[in-house]
Amino acid sequence: MIIKNESYLILKNLIYYQNQTFSCSFALLKFAVAKIKPKHRITKPIMDLQQRINAFVKLGAFLNQFQEDGYIKNDNVQANDLFFDGFIHQIKLAQEHNGWFTKKNITFATNNWSNALTNKNINQWLSAYNFNLKTPQTVAIIMAGNIPLVGFHDFLSVLISGHHVLVKQSSNDKHLLPFLAKYLEVVEPEFKGKIKFTEDRLENFDAVIATGSDNTARYFEYYFKNKPSIIRKNRNSVAVLKGNETKEELEGLSDDIFRYYGLGCRNVAKFFVPKDYNFDAFFNAVYKWHPIINESKYANNYDYNKAVYLMSEFDMLENGFLMIKEDDSYASPIATLFYEKYNDIAELQEKLKTDSDKIQCVVANGFSNNEVAFGETQNPQLWDYADNVDSIDFLLSLS
Repeated sequence: MIIKNESYLILKNLIYYQNQTFSCSFALLKFAVAKIKPKHRITKPIMDLQQRINAFVKLGAFLNQFQEDGYIKNDNVQANDLFFDGFIHQIKLAQEHNGWFTKKNITFATNNWSNALTNKNINQWLSAYNFNLKTPQTVAIIMAGNIPLVGFHDFLSVLISGHHVLVKQSSNDKHLLPFLAKYLEVVEPEFKGKIKFTEDRLENFDAVIATGSDNTARYFEYYFKNKPSIIRKNRNSVAVLKGNETKEELEGLSDDIFRYYGLGCRNVAKFFVPKDYNFDAFFNAVYKWHPIINESKYANNYDYNKAVYLMSEFDMLENGFLMIKEDDSYASPIATLFYEKYNDIAELQEKLKTDSDKIQCVVANGFSNNEVAFGETQNPQLWDYADNVDSIDFLLSLS
């Protein structure tokens, strides 16, 4: 595609001005991109799987520029002059809009996706499926907003499978994905018209993937009862310790606990320990995360929950930035980790199997076949599906 100089300058200058509001800049971005359509439209065949893969690989290369220790522009990234400065601005907007979305958390998410979106990874992921989609459907996605880009895997899955996507974002995470979607449309124009975002009631869709709480899931199940759907409810992750873990494994566990402030369903919210477990090694290993108490939103939650526990005279252990409390529940508050003691591994395995609909990940070493290694809960592979429900298989069944 040949881009006229006038249209190119409009788009470049548009994204550069970081003092514009997102609603204004994004509206102008759509106008500018529309101006770079070729004068003579050429009829193209329907976008094939490799085209879709190539577009997401380019997106991965784009995201790779945004690291925690700095943003380094790569001149080899396609359309970078149009989008690099603009995405820096969207990161700032996301931080300002949601205090839990720190630069560290946002760039951790973008770095994870840049690592995932490679030719090798995507082809390995998709090699297990037969892509013979005949009639693309419109798939609605209702996204959560607990961590940055939490709904990106659903977005990727719908588009990579050949369908059209209709996205309803959480108000907590609304700045990053629309901008990345516009990048996809520029590097692969065949995506234009296949990606829509809405803040209104969902209409004109054929299937839905919805993520929410146990309460909202009941409404989703009723509202979408006549549509093919994946409905996700509350889940938490757990760890199983045997008492012989290395320092490195326990430090990895601390990452599973504190990453994203513990707000993700893949974050460890509870751990199981032997009856005579000594917590000293655990507290020593998690100490590397102690600066988290200097962050106001986390500190406020720590102080509040500690006050509640003290006034209620609950037994707990704490080290100044984390409280651990013996509790049967799987969902612990921010700055708190629940624990439960066990006597027999086989009994614990049966318990977790029975409660599998409440659990996202089990972190352990030598406990079960589907365990996650210490430190890896927030580094999922493309084929690690939420709730263990194969979304690609679901999407390919729609055609």
